[in-house]
Amino acid sequence: MIKSMTGFGKGEAVCGDKKFRVELRSLNSKQLDLSVKVPGKYRAAEAEVRAIVSREVQRGKVDCYVSYESAVTDTSAHINAATFKAYADELRRVCDDNHIALEGDALLAAVMRMPDVVTSEEQEVSDEEIKAIVAATEEAARQLDAFRVQEGAILIADLLKRIDLIETLRHEVEPYETARVEVIKNRIRENIQKLSLEVDSARLEQEMIFYIEKLDITEEKVRLDNHCSYFREVAASEDAPGRKLGFIAQELGREINTMGSKSNEANMQRLVVQMKDELEKIKEQVLNIL
Repeated sequence: MIKSMTGFGKGEAVCGDKKFRVELRSLNSKQLDLSVKVPGKYRAAEAEVRAIVSREVQRGKVDCYVSYESAVTDTSAHINAATFKAYADELRRVCDDNHIALEGDALLAAVMRMPDVVTSEEQEVSDEEIKAIVAATEEAARQLDAFRVQEGAILIADLLKRIDLIETLRHEVEPYETARVEVIKNRIRENIQKLSLEVDSARLEQEMIFYIEKLDITEEKVRLDNHCSYFREVAASEDAPGRKLGFIAQELGREINTMGSKSNEANMQRLVVQMKDELEKIKEQVLNIL
């Protein structure tokens, strides 16, 4: 099944008063390039998140975002009441001794800046919360995979259409290929007549045959047809053919370029240019295939 490397998936899971959300965004890349962003307190889930995404995605540049919402205030901040009272009493005493007025908001602001008044207590993460993150990740991965399958079907349909067009253009070359042989022979004879040279007719025919054989593109046409057939075969039979299709596209380019260098005829060169244009579009699209 052909898959695109571009896609998006989102998964959600609820645990108690928290709702966890995982979002996956992927683009094309030669290897798996995975970036995972997890809230600090749930860092313990990162390894499992990475394992799930790596297994499902295989290849591509992937950004994974894990977030959560809580129905209640979720804070680890804690005010140490005993320490607060001790600082407040000491500040009042010092201010009274030095005839300084310090009460109300000014006293509160001064005390809150003192060390150890506000402390942070690390809340323990439950196994159920980790399982919820894992479940949300699995759902996001499933949605991403479905998105990539849908995009892959569109991509491969376009690629195969362009392969068909290259084959059609290849067949359109043949009438011009046959006609140019006589054009080349007549051109050689005309040039010899202009130079008023006496030549051996048999030797001239041999040399013309040798020259025309060098311009023959039969082998290139056969190889081009074979590469087009192989492109279809790989697309239909392999699950992740992106790299192989890219290599086949390179081979198609070699044959088309050789045909262009041998064409020596305006109409044939025009058709070769059209084949090159379609091939470039194929190369661009193949980069998005898994």
